[in-house]
Amino acid sequence: MSYPEIDFLYLNEDDMIRAGVQDMKGCIEAMEEMFRLMKVGDYRMGGANGNSHGSMVMFPKESPFPEMPVDGPDRRFMAMPAYLGGKFDMAGVKWYGSNAENRKKGLPRSVLMLILNDKDTGAPKAFMSANILSAYRTGAVPGVGFKYFAREDATTVAIIGPGVMSKTALAAAIAVRPSIRRVKVKGRGKASLMKFVDHMSKLYPDVEFIPVDTMEDAVRDADIVSCSTSTPTGDPSLYPYIREQWIKPGAVIESTAALRFDDDFLINRTRTVTDNIMLYEAWEDEMKPDAYNTIPIPAVRVEDLIAEGRMSPDQIDDLGDILLGRKPVHRNDDEIVIYSVGGMPTEDVAWGTMVYRNAVEKGIGVKLNLWDTPKMVV
Repeated sequence: MSYPEIDFLYLNEDDMIRAGVQDMKGCIEAMEEMFRLMKVGDYRMGGANGNSHGSMVMFPKESPFPEMPVDGPDRRFMAMPAYLGGKFDMAGVKWYGSNAENRKKGLPRSVLMLILNDKDTGAPKAFMSANILSAYRTGAVPGVGFKYFAREDATTVAIIGPGVMSKTALAAAIAVRPSIRRVKVKGRGKASLMKFVDHMSKLYPDVEFIPVDTMEDAVRDADIVSCSTSTPTGDPSLYPYIREQWIKPGAVIESTAALRFDDDFLINRTRTVTDNIMLYEAWEDEMKPDAYNTIPIPAVRVEDLIAEGRMSPDQIDDLGDILLGRKPVHRNDDEIVIYSVGGMPTEDVAWGTMVYRNAVEKGIGVKLNLWDTPKMVV
């Protein structure tokens, strides 16, 4: 019996840029289609429930083995597998190592790669650099929320945590709301804050960038609030906090990371929307009780409140239901939406597939051979 040879496409970071990985408008459209497919069930992620964020390798605080890494800020390895159907019809896995100490070596905190695989045979189709891809899909997911929930005439954005994710979240906000003219930026350190302001003001010269000192200064009068902070977990009282009185009526607040509100506000006077409700239910099941102590995203706190009997499941909405018209975009003009973004491998597969197909069409990348004929067949 003969077996076909297997080739796959290798795309480095420059190849990914040439293939359009930085097309934010296209990425937002891909994420929107992904959410629709997920809502009708045309996807699978890891775990028995098919909704796991991924499988993580973490390290002990101490180890008798001198070669074994020990625990530290953002120190982990993670595999995030998924299949996504529809026009994507692709399986894949994002694999990465993360360590805050990388910055001392001139490296990003995380180094990411994406592998795309044939859904039937499992053969590799592409092996690609994924740092930019991951950053853009991470920004585009908030962008879908901004497209639907932000005021049509939104002018002011608050950025809390001026890192890579905030750069792409802001790019997404401007892509869907070109009326934006003012961005207030709150960071912990002046150097990182000013680096963000200098970089983004060159990209968007018609937008005014204003460094601010406090959360209140950032949030007041903002139509869109985007929060992407790097915060130690375990003690929610230390998470970045937004007081209800600071929030402009009709604002949308997006969080990809730690953020805290008063429980009374979450229970009685705001609307919680998730990027995938089953992801949050899976986290609650995996990490109960008090999942919010480990996963500091606002919707996880809502899941804790539901588990405690202080909220009901119908008080948390799923973005997919809104995109499919099953639930209203807004219940009233002054509704405040807190939109939680957990991050899912379906996002990487969706945008990775589109970039891969564009690379194939344009002849970008290097074709590598896995085998001409397999030497061992099982």
